[in-house]
Amino acid sequence: MNGEQLFEVMHRAVENEARAVEKLAAEMDSEAFLKGLELLLASKMTVLSACGSSGFATKKFAHSLCCVECPAKFVPPSEAVHGGMGALQPGNLLILVSKGGKTEELLPLCDIARKKSAHVLAVTANRESPLAKAADVVLCLPDSPESDRYGVMSTASFAATIAIFDALMMGIMEARDYPLSDFALIHPGGAVGKRIC
Repeated sequence: MNGEQLFEVMHRAVENEARAVEKLAAEMDSEAFLKGLELLLASKMTVLSACGSSGFATKKFAHSLCCVECPAKFVPPSEAVHGGMGALQPGNLLILVSKGGKTEELLPLCDIARKKSAHVLAVTANRESPLAKAADVVLCLPDSPESDRYGVMSTASFAATIAIFDALMMGIMEARDYPLSDFALIHPGGAVGKRIC
């Protein structure tokens, strides 16, 4: 491939991910998103877990929740079944992400949450998956192809996962009328901190 052809491949990848987010926006289930937001607002500690690329998206959301003083903790699945789920208490929310909804490492966490009287929110593209069936709320990823030639790299689905989490973040900030002064207190660093402090 020459440079022009390679650029076209990269351009198509961006277009593909943009289409996935557009499809998500068109298919958003208002009832599910509002229920998810309600559970987030009521949770004194939100515990999140996922594997691979979904794990990175989920870690980012855990950090974002802390940025608006919504206590959250990412627990790797391997640690979750070795005591990490002790962070989850009755009434708390457990958020799990798996595109296919069959990630074996995550399924035991649903059982733990149920026995601890906690709630489960699943982000998945498969409504009929074991994860979706075990969850109180399901936020569906769009049925969109990934951007690579084999359809195996988490690209479009990663972008859509981030968009779902960003939508929930905006809901939290507006529902709580979160003031900039509170954000400035806990975010004095970097260019953002300099701009708002």
